[in-house]
Amino acid sequence: MARNQPVEVLLRPAVELYTVAACAGAAFLCIAAPWSLALSPAMGAGSALAFSTFGVIRLRDARVILRYRRNIRRLPRYLMTSRDVPVSQQRLFIGKGFLWEQKHTHRLMQTYRPEFRRYVEPTPAYRLARRLEERLEFAPFPLSYLPRLTSWDVPFNPIRPLPPVGGLPRLHGIEPEEVDVSLPLSERVGHSLILGTTRVGKTRLAELFITQDIRRKNHLGEHEVVIVFDPKGDADLLKRMYVEAKRAGREDEFYIFHLGWPEISARYNAVGRFGRISEVATRIAGQLSGEGNSAAFREFAWRFVNIIARALVELGQRPDYMLIQRHVINIDALFLEYAQHYFAKHEPKAWEIIVQLEAKLNDKNIPRNMIGREKRVIALEQYLSQARNYDPVLDGLRSAVRYDKTYFDKIVASLLPLLEKLTSGKVAQLLAPNYSDLNDPRPIFDWMQIVRKRAVVYIGLDALSDAEVAAAVGNSMFSDMVSVAGHIYKHGIDDGLPGASANTKVPINVHADEFNELMGSEFIPMINKGGGAGIQVSAYTQTLSDIEARIGNRAKAGQVIGNFNNLIMLRVRETATAELLTKQLPKVEVYTTTIVSGATDSSDIRGSTDFTSNTQDRISMSSVPMIEPSHIVALPKGQAFALMQGGQLWKVRMPLPAPDPDEVMPADLQQLASYMRQSYTESAHWWENLGSPVLQDDPLPDDLLDETPTATATTTINEEIQNNEAAP
Repeated sequence: MARNQPVEVLLRPAVELYTVAACAGAAFLCIAAPWSLALSPAMGAGSALAFSTFGVIRLRDARVILRYRRNIRRLPRYLMTSRDVPVSQQRLFIGKGFLWEQKHTHRLMQTYRPEFRRYVEPTPAYRLARRLEERLEFAPFPLSYLPRLTSWDVPFNPIRPLPPVGGLPRLHGIEPEEVDVSLPLSERVGHSLILGTTRVGKTRLAELFITQDIRRKNHLGEHEVVIVFDPKGDADLLKRMYVEAKRAGREDEFYIFHLGWPEISARYNAVGRFGRISEVATRIAGQLSGEGNSAAFREFAWRFVNIIARALVELGQRPDYMLIQRHVINIDALFLEYAQHYFAKHEPKAWEIIVQLEAKLNDKNIPRNMIGREKRVIALEQYLSQARNYDPVLDGLRSAVRYDKTYFDKIVASLLPLLEKLTSGKVAQLLAPNYSDLNDPRPIFDWMQIVRKRAVVYIGLDALSDAEVAAAVGNSMFSDMVSVAGHIYKHGIDDGLPGASANTKVPINVHADEFNELMGSEFIPMINKGGGAGIQVSAYTQTLSDIEARIGNRAKAGQVIGNFNNLIMLRVRETATAELLTKQLPKVEVYTTTIVSGATDSSDIRGSTDFTSNTQDRISMSSVPMIEPSHIVALPKGQAFALMQGGQLWKVRMPLPAPDPDEVMPADLQQLASYMRQSYTESAHWWENLGSPVLQDDPLPDDLLDETPTATATTTINEEIQNNEAAP
């Protein structure tokens, strides 16, 4: 096969096989009957070797043609167990593929030409087999067995059905020579955006990345931090994380936070850790709408929560949602408690005057704006208006109390629904943990602790059950993470510990599945400035419109997209999303051939020539886009275009997961995974089976009864079940 021709044509008959057959016959004659070719036995052996060598060369060329034609219709299977996933200290493995170049655009355009249809489209026998399967599905015996034979998925079945991945195999089959595609770890700090419509492999790609992140070690033997946000709750993702953590010996550092099953979930206080006290108000008020007239109410809610948080810190109490809700509803109690704390230190005799003022109060001399308040609160406010002391926290509480109570309830009305969502039912135990309850086996974690322990965290937000709570908790966690990233950037992760170094940083791998459901204004600074603290975000979503609809601002959506340096795009259905990739690619020159044929009559009746004919193959060049949005729409499941490393376009297909019998989970996590499958696989029936999983009474293996957070929680739950069964 000539390789130096300007126009490459691989969709053609493998004519090299004729040469191979001729060489094989000549070599046989040279060995078996050299006399028939007038050769001596020695010359016959040499000639046979020469014919065989040339035949092997032509056979290799023929295999290229045959392999190319096979891949155009059906790609070879690509399976891999999680144990076989390569883990490198330098690169992140993505799958098999090739670097897309001009020749691939040329080959792809050839597959759409009518003269090559018979090499690209399914054969008539294949189409006939599929029609028979449809018609004979309910046929009587023995005709009902014919579809089983035609659909038998074995290599020697020439009409077996294609894999159920859809799309066009030609998009990847145009390059038979695949290589392992990977992303340098130094590029991950620029963050990665993975786009793809539902059920095309985003979560499976996330499993591939998370597997490597959990198992990776640096040159010192230290693991990396892995944090996964899963709004909808994918049971296979949870299973993969636990199995990989156990294989890596990290099950002691494996945390599960799940809003849907608080009985076995770890606990987390989203506002309990902060660098500046104002962060508490930012994380709560940030969940409120800031559009139009709501902006004023949001600003007041921020100020009011900030006043409460400052007072709680001065009183030595850790802020949480429950405390803030309690004092939003009744600010008078906090006002009195803080005043007692302040006067005990600065004016011990102030209460005597306040009691005297309280005794003089009646319905006639109470100010109108203080109607409905306790008399002790009114007396305290009157004393502070006359006393010459200044305390910013006390003055802030006093300004809140001086509002008319009816008016005050109206302006905090937007804040109370949010706090109700975060403090209702058993969710309150997770988001407002009781630090002094030593009988609760569920661990309490914060992000600095997670980073220092190099832990693995699964965040299940149960968005199908309550999207509002899921978004609020997710935003609070993102905001908390930004605060921790700022602290790490300035002081390192070991700040405050003996021998701490300000330059100590570790990779913090954050995987946010369906991140458009969680993101808010807090997400932008995390991807914009979090790289300096080691945060590496991999965000997964369906379309650009999801991001814009969530933020509500096209400019901010563009700001989010602009902070992702690596783009991996699976099949999408929105043209605007596909153009995010295609518009960043250059145009390329491709060759086209045109057949020109003509005949010219001769006007000389006495000449020897009556007419002349002419047939030409003309080669021209045209400029076309490297890929079109329609190609991205037609991608099979599990395949993607990856734009990374400064604009290099790679065509990738990820490995399909192969079953591994060694993957075992504890009984409580098995029950949780099974209920997650029941609750979340069919989103149309998400309202069914939302109760907490009932764990089986089977005892756990001895190796799972260690004093780990998961094992301890399992033991406690099993004991509670046994006690409930023994109760009358």
